[in-house]
Amino acid sequence: MAVQIDRSRLERNKQVTIQSETVLHCQQLSKHYDEIIALDSLNLDIKQGEIFGFIGHNGAGKTTTIRILSGLLKPTSGSASICGQDVTNQRAIHRLVGYMPDSFGVYDQMRVWEYLDFFGAAFKIPRSKRLDRIEHVLDISDATYMKDRFVDTLSKGMKQRVGIARTLMHDPQVLLLDEPASGLDPQARVEMRHLLRSLADSGKTLLVSSHILPELAAVCDSVGIIHSGKLRAAGPLGTVLAEIQRERCMEIKVVEGKFEASEIINANPAASHIDVDDIDLGIVRFRFDGDDEAVAELLLQVQEGGVKIATLREIPLSLEDVYMAISGIDTESPDDADDSGAER
Repeated sequence: MAVQIDRSRLERNKQVTIQSETVLHCQQLSKHYDEIIALDSLNLDIKQGEIFGFIGHNGAGKTTTIRILSGLLKPTSGSASICGQDVTNQRAIHRLVGYMPDSFGVYDQMRVWEYLDFFGAAFKIPRSKRLDRIEHVLDISDATYMKDRFVDTLSKGMKQRVGIARTLMHDPQVLLLDEPASGLDPQARVEMRHLLRSLADSGKTLLVSSHILPELAAVCDSVGIIHSGKLRAAGPLGTVLAEIQRERCMEIKVVEGKFEASEIINANPAASHIDVDDIDLGIVRFRFDGDDEAVAELLLQVQEGGVKIATLREIPLSLEDVYMAISGIDTESPDDADDSGAER
C-alpha cells in the first residue's frame, strides 16, 4: 500500500526546525564618526520568527544599528550578517530586508495601490505579479479597505499599516521597523501589536525599535537595551529582568499599625526607599535587598510589633524599570523621564 505523504505537514515541521536558526548576527559591530562612537562593539543574535525589541533613548545607537543592518550605512569595524549574507552586500540585503523608518514620505494625489505599485516596480516585481502582491500585502496588514484612498489623507495609524505593507512588497525575511507605534492612539497600538505578532508567527524575523516600553514588553520575545552606543543587556525579557533586578520591590498592606510597620521596615538595614505615600490606605512600599528567608524574618518582626498584616507581595520589575536602571535615568526627575521617551 502506498504511503501518503502530507507535504503541508512536512513544510510546517521544516518551518519549526528553521525557527531555531539565527537569522541576524552581529559581531563587534562598531560605527565611529570622527571622535564620536555611535555604536561600540555590538554583539547580537536574533532567531527566525523572533520579535526583538530594541530600546534606547535619543542618540543611543538604535538607528545607526538599523541603518547598518539595512545596508544603508557601512560599519567602521566588526561584522553583521542577515541570513548568512554580509550587510555590506547591498544587493543581497535589499532582497532579504524590509526597512520601515520612523517617518517616510508619501506622495500627494497617489492612491494606496498606486503607492504600493510604485515600490513594487522599484523592487523589479513584474507588472503581471504586482497587483496580486499588492492585494496580498494589504490583506496581511489589514489595510485592504484603504486600497483606493489617497495616501496623504490617511491617519497616522493607517499610514503605518501602509508603510508595513510597502515593506512587505518584496517578501523580505527580516523586517527592521523603526518606531512603528510612534504617534498612534491606544487602539491603533493594540492593532499594531497584533499585526507584528502575526508577522512573526508567519516566520518573519522582526527587529522593532521603540521607546514605548509597555508595547515592547507586550509583544517582544526578547529585548536589547542600548545606551551610549553599547548594548547593556539582551536576551529573553524574563532573563533580562532577572539579571538587572538587584533589589526586590515589596509592598505590604496592614489593617492596623501602619505607622509602626513603616518604622520597623525603615529600621531594617536591608530595606530602603520606603514609600509611605499611600500609608493612609495602610500600604507601605519599599525595596529590599534580601532573600526569601530575610523577607520572612522582616515579616515576623512586623507582626511582633503588633501590626496586623493583610497582604505582602513582591512587585515584579518592569521593562521600564530595567531601562531606567541601565541608562542611569532618575525616575524621580520629570526632565529625565521625558528624555527617556525620546525617539532614539
